Amino acid sequence: MCGIVGYIGNKKACPILIAGLTSLEYRGYDSAGISTIENDTLSVLKDKGRVKNLKNLSGFNSLQGTVGIAHTRWATHGKPSKINSHPHMDNSKTFSVVHNGIIENFHELRNFLTSKGCTFYSETDTEVIPNLISYYYNEIKGTDASNNIFDFLTAVKRACDKLNGSYAIEVISKDFPNYIITAKKNSPLVIGKGHTENYIASDIPAILEYTKDFYFLEDDEFAVISKDNIKFYNKSLNEISKNFKQISWSPTAINKNGFEDYMLKEIFEQPDSVRNTINSRLTENGKYDFSDLNLSNEYLQTINKIYIVACGTAMHAGLAVKNTFEKLCKITTQVEIASEFRYRNPLIDINTLCIFISQSGETADTLAALDLCKNAGAKTIAITNVLGSSITRMADNYMLTHAGPEIAVASTKAYTAQVTLLTMFSIHLAEILGICDKNLIEDLKYNILCLPDKLQKCLNTNKIIKDFASKTFTEKDIFFLGRGIDYTTAQEGSLKLKEISYIHSEAYPAGELKHGPIALIEPGTTVITIITDESLSAKSVSNAQEVITRGAKTLLITNIELSNNNFDTIINIPKIHPFISSILAIVPLQLLAYHIAKNKNLDVDKPRNLAKSVTVE
Repeated sequence: MCGIVGYIGNKKACPILIAGLTSLEYRGYDSAGISTIENDTLSVLKDKGRVKNLKNLSGFNSLQGTVGIAHTRWATHGKPSKINSHPHMDNSKTFSVVHNGIIENFHELRNFLTSKGCTFYSETDTEVIPNLISYYYNEIKGTDASNNIFDFLTAVKRACDKLNGSYAIEVISKDFPNYIITAKKNSPLVIGKGHTENYIASDIPAILEYTKDFYFLEDDEFAVISKDNIKFYNKSLNEISKNFKQISWSPTAINKNGFEDYMLKEIFEQPDSVRNTINSRLTENGKYDFSDLNLSNEYLQTINKIYIVACGTAMHAGLAVKNTFEKLCKITTQVEIASEFRYRNPLIDINTLCIFISQSGETADTLAALDLCKNAGAKTIAITNVLGSSITRMADNYMLTHAGPEIAVASTKAYTAQVTLLTMFSIHLAEILGICDKNLIEDLKYNILCLPDKLQKCLNTNKIIKDFASKTFTEKDIFFLGRGIDYTTAQEGSLKLKEISYIHSEAYPAGELKHGPIALIEPGTTVITIITDESLSAKSVSNAQEVITRGAKTLLITNIELSNNNFDTIINIPKIHPFISSILAIVPLQLLAYHIAKNKNLDVDKPRNLAKSVTVE
């Protein structure tokens, strides 16, 4: 979940590395560090805290090297501290390494290296890597005084052979000042191709300012990178060829564009991100085009079960479309938490369609679940926002959401784009199966086309939400209620609030209130109710009355004409088909979480203990 970046070229590496780290802080911000080659000597500067702290370190302003690697950390092994920060060097200070991932057998490797005379200074798993490289390099080199780059590569490869777990690493050496070596397994890494310079990063946005041409390493592959060349090798160290992919994102997409925070910017981008997602699949005659998927109509007719597997917000996107798949396609659809799914021996066969959702395309638990389903013979589809991510390469098929870069840790526009795309796919599947009322299909298609304009109207609730937040931000507990699809919206709204405001919140199906949770309601408790399904509105209002009569402070989000019924605040959103109402109803809740966090003077883009891309299990 950490962020790594590297540069080799003719420019000073330091400013490029710092800019890359700053854009990668959503991946972790417990500590940061930078290593450059200065006059054939390794320089390492690192410290606890944010990337900006590096600029205050002694020696920072004197860095002149044109080769370097850098790291921003989400702590796993060892508390956030200067000594545990990356980069880490070997005992001889010949090799410097940055690492994203977890080395599961680092205790055994540490014991082995200690027996060979190695001393360890940190609590991290990563420190074994440069020392392993050094051990194998010295073993390979023997008495040979020449500096052979293939010896360096072989040492990195032998070290990687000993690592159990996940890693994306960048390695530099004072003995090879004109090279960076990279390797990966189960962690993301991209290489950006420039002119007489090359770049490395965990994520595309970190180096998008400099290039749009990217190479993607597969697991157990290596790259030897100089300023003029990139050579790729497989796990047997046979040289292989790779084609780069051009990424169409604009560099301005990773700027705040006048907004105070990325999260607020991304909330307000939702009309455009949903519109782009719709347009990516809509043909001129009003049909949805999913012809790029390797799924024949004959196969789709054989599906008897759908699994939707994801984590966090992406899992809530799956819940938001479960009802749509079942009602339109008449196929049993189960939504599963990826971290639990593969440990319960799920029933999967060739007639099971498995859909995996990951904004980053690098979520470790989701990738592991995908691998399980492929091995069981199921067809797999990935839903992601990142072209070339691991999930797009692992799955049989993938669909992009076209939400554009999402920088804030708390996901907003990716969620609404995911729900939109999956709803469109469910309609496409229903049309192939031919078992759904055509009028319902056409009504849903029309409603989807209306989404961007109606999302824009939802953003007009910002002022009233901001006022409500100013009266609520000191709360210790907040409850969310909903029935049907509105319960899913309640779950996602509760998660957003927890993530960035640190207020304890819970979402409950409104009908379950009286079965226990109502014991927690006392005068002044804030309860938020979502009502967008007219068929359930009367029961939902009755459930809300149960908390009102016990003195709760209430907020209602609805698109139905309801008498006030003593709600303290009512947010009216545009009317839309209940199957997709969650796409609209979540917007006020995203804004509420944002404004409550701002009232508490919290960092909304980088909430504590969280990272954007969860690449460890």
